[in-house]
Order: sequence, then structure tokens, then C-alpha cells
Amino acid sequence: MIVLLILLALAAAGCVSKSKMQARQRAAFLAGEKQGVAVAQANSNVVWVMGNVRNPSIPWTPELTLRQALIEADYNGPGDPSQIVVSRNGAQPTEISAQELLNGFDMPLQAGDRVEVRR
Repeated sequence: MIVLLILLALAAAGCVSKSKMQARQRAAFLAGEKQGVAVAQANSNVVWVMGNVRNPSIPWTPELTLRQALIEADYNGPGDPSQIVVSRNGAQPTEISAQELLNGFDMPLQAGDRVEVRR
């Protein structure tokens, strides 16, 4: 009889700790989800410029263009970049040569765009 009571007590204690564990897991999931939303919101207000630049995070405005973002990013490579690649939310990346930029090519950027400056 005592063994049965001990087993019931241990089983009940296991259920409580399992319940607590599930609550902790749920809280951790919600905290991670909240953090992910905050990161997504932060990323949606910037354009990222990757490569040999001093300022990789450029605040996005509706008027921001590729040329402006490159100027604000402050490229500091050993020579002129040879290619710029603009990636936008799963769309096919747009490749632009440095010569095209010199010839006047420009394009509007959207929040969250990623610009890669290649040497």
C-alpha cells in the first residue's frame, strides 16, 4: 500500500514538472517569436550594404536609391567595385556593373533590400 502511494505521489509530481516544462517551453517560444518580429521590423526599416563598406546598415526612406545607399555606405575597398548585386525578398537578384552606375544607372530601393558590393 505504501509503495502504491509513493508511486502515485511520484506520478503526480512528474505531471506537475511536465506541466511546468511545457509552460516554460511555451514562454520561450513566445519570447523567441516576439524577438523575431522585432528583428523583422528593424530589418524592414533599413537597406543592408554588404562588402567592404564602413556603414552596412542604411536607414530606408521612400526616396532612397541605389546610388544614395552606396554613397552612404562609404565603400572603402582597395579599388573600384566591379559589380553590385541587389537582392529583394526572394526575387531574382539584379546585377549591376560599376560601368552602368558610372553611365547614370540608378534604381529605387525598398526596405529590407540587400546590396552586395563585389570587388
